[in-house]
Order: sequence, then structure tokens, then C-alpha cells
Amino acid sequence: MTKMAKTTPAKFVQEVRQETAKVTWPNRREASISTLTVFVMAVIAALFFFLVDQTLSYGVRLILGWGG
Repeated sequence: MTKMAKTTPAKFVQEVRQETAKVTWPNRREASISTLTVFVMAVIAALFFFLVDQTLSYGVRLILGWGG
């Protein structure tokens, strides 16, 4: 069993701040474009799975003779 180094809360906070300073944060425009892209892709995925579900449902109903 290996021993883990003890880190004080103050040292931890200092290291977190150092790492946070290295992050390149997106500006408002980049964040807005990314958000819009996520929403558009979610809508496309929802439509795709809806159409696949409807197609499979129709096929099962047709095969089992429950309508169609």
C-alpha cells in the first residue's frame, strides 16, 4: 500500500488557483456558438431517433398484424 502525500487545505487552494490560471476561457461569442451547436445537435438527434422509433414501430405493427 502506497502512502499519499499530505496536502494542507491552503496548499490545495493555491494549486487549484495556479491550475485555473492556466485555463483558456472562451469569450462570450465562443460560448454562445458552442451552446447553439449543442442545442442544434440535440434537436437533430431527437428527430433522428423519433423517426427510427416510428419506422420500427410501424414495421413491428405490420409484421404482427396489429394495424398499419
